[in-house]
Amino acid sequence: MVSVKSFLAAAAAAAISTAAYAADMPLPPPPQIQYQPVVVATPTGSWYLRGDIGVGMQGFSEFDHSQTNPAFGWPPSWTIVQQDIQDTSIFGFGVGYEMNNWLRFDVTGEYRTKAAFRVTGSYTDFCGSPSVGTCFDVNSGNFSSAVFLANAYVDLGTWWCLTPFIGVGVGSARNTISGMQDNGIISNGSVGFGYSAGDNTSWNLAWDVQAGLTYNVNNNLKIDLSWRYLNLGSPISAVVNCQNTSACPGAFYTFKDMTSQDFRIGFRWLLTPEQGMGVMSSMAQPVFAPQQPQYMPAPQPQYMQPQYTPVQPPLSSRG
Repeated sequence: MVSVKSFLAAAAAAAISTAAYAADMPLPPPPQIQYQPVVVATPTGSWYLRGDIGVGMQGFSEFDHSQTNPAFGWPPSWTIVQQDIQDTSIFGFGVGYEMNNWLRFDVTGEYRTKAAFRVTGSYTDFCGSPSVGTCFDVNSGNFSSAVFLANAYVDLGTWWCLTPFIGVGVGSARNTISGMQDNGIISNGSVGFGYSAGDNTSWNLAWDVQAGLTYNVNNNLKIDLSWRYLNLGSPISAVVNCQNTSACPGAFYTFKDMTSQDFRIGFRWLLTPEQGMGVMSSMAQPVFAPQQPQYMPAPQPQYMQPQYTPVQPPLSSRG
């Protein structure tokens, strides 16, 4: 029989051999790293439509006269003592292109409603017969305009859905002066009257500068609140003819540097708000790929051959 001591020695040798084999096994390879492109939010262009309404506070710097009758002597003491023009309502429409989140362009057209004007001039020369006192001429009529501009804007960043912006524009204004008439008030109590035979329309260079604030309602709709300084050029009236007198200068008048301080509210509808919000970038980020399990054969224990101690047979005596 195998002794208990021999069996325990064999088991201990087998365990030590298995542990040594496990220590010599190679470690599993590290996880494989794969690189793939990352989606980076890069906004691109978007077309939009816009509509504007507002009010313009208009004015002009000078009321120059030019006479067509060279035989008429214009009073040397002629001077402008009062000039005024009413506010106008603005209705505009345009189409634009938003290149990115800070630069955009558009072209606009707008109609500016008729605004009544009045200019009063006074003189003392040739004022009645005999020439005494002060005479007045009150020129009145209506001014309207259609303005076409190409504009560029810079958006200055967005905070809490609010985006301040600045802009400039250049184009042309189709200015119309209608219903021009001249009422003369003579110091001796007599009166004079002149009128234009028709309206006069002229095209003038127009330009503007503006600043405002945009409220981003959603991805499709933006509301602009803006101030604008608009220069409409120098429109010209038709010739004013005199009634019941041959002594008529046949004058026409230039509204020099017609300008307006405009306050508008605008609505912009983006036609492609969702396009271009994510494109594949050339930058790559590491992504850890799951390691496929590798099956390795289980180590086979090496058993030590048991050592048997020969057993001496018991001695027996022969009788």
